[in-house]
Amino acid sequence: MHASTFIIYGAYGFTGQLVAELAVSKGLQPILAGRDEAKTKALAEKLNLPWEAFSLDDSNTLNRLLKSADVLLNCAGPYSATAKPAMIGCLKNNCHYIDITGEMEVFEYAASLNAAAQEAGIVIIPGCGFDVVPTDCLATFLHAHMPDATHLELAFKGAGSLSRGTALTVVENIHKGGMIRENGELKAVPTAWKTRKIDYGKGPRISMSIPWGDVSTAYYSTGIPNIIVYTGVAPKAIRFAKLSRYITGILKSNWVQKKLQEYVRKNIKGPTEELREKTQSFVWGEVRNAGGKILHASLTTPEAYKLTAITALMATEKVLKNAPEAGFKTPSLAFGPDFILEVEGVSRHLHKELIENE
Repeated sequence: MHASTFIIYGAYGFTGQLVAELAVSKGLQPILAGRDEAKTKALAEKLNLPWEAFSLDDSNTLNRLLKSADVLLNCAGPYSATAKPAMIGCLKNNCHYIDITGEMEVFEYAASLNAAAQEAGIVIIPGCGFDVVPTDCLATFLHAHMPDATHLELAFKGAGSLSRGTALTVVENIHKGGMIRENGELKAVPTAWKTRKIDYGKGPRISMSIPWGDVSTAYYSTGIPNIIVYTGVAPKAIRFAKLSRYITGILKSNWVQKKLQEYVRKNIKGPTEELREKTQSFVWGEVRNAGGKILHASLTTPEAYKLTAITALMATEKVLKNAPEAGFKTPSLAFGPDFILEVEGVSRHLHKELIENE
């Protein structure tokens, strides 16, 4: 194997293309791959890179490629469909696995493969994009400052423009409600189960709880047993989210799913380059211990999709150069809580310790 050999699967998707372009700008030569032959070939010819078109169900082609690669970077969502065959292929062929998912089920499945990954001598590191690098690193940073924390709350606010792949994942999961971690266990809760005001750098903004990936990953990173994640939204979005609790049957019906997916494919393209370059995202975290002490920290980062391309490629390069100890890893377990600070334009602030109800 050659140390620089890696595959970007889903390379022609919105984020996959950003990663591929960034890789080329750094002088790297990944193999581009995806299910659609015409799209994969067109991007590969544009970037002058090798390519393969295949479905992850094609185990013969997948195994052939993984045998001669060091890392598979999976950028093809929804990861509920692509992560399992890709991870199994990596286990069979001793190839490291990285993706940019934010899907909780994928994180839990990856964690279940820890022993198998250790035996295969590979690392499995899902969530190496905006989902969940900044929040995961902030959670680990806060835990280091309050090792006896019993509760963790995280939140983020971005530009609000989604890629087509992310929007399709939202549609797929829109009927499933919320999720928190309580006493170490995942617990299903209603959509927009809790709201609170959070200062994202420009004054308090109403935020609602969401089933973000850190409900899974932050527990593995920190061991904190109670976790909730929020996002800053408009009040009308909270009203719609709460309304959706009563129409889950309609939202998951084949007809509605089909119509929503058709709308996304026709109308959602992702943030423009101008938006990616001029906007920022803000991440906030809070830990609390049994004595009522509270600690806050925050991160300011580049726009979410720009950050995803950067951190996904950074993670890939780190694994190619010096892979962490084999097994399932969250981004902060693999690379440390300061991993996010390696990205240009990121700043982190630890706020003064407070006493609850002071």
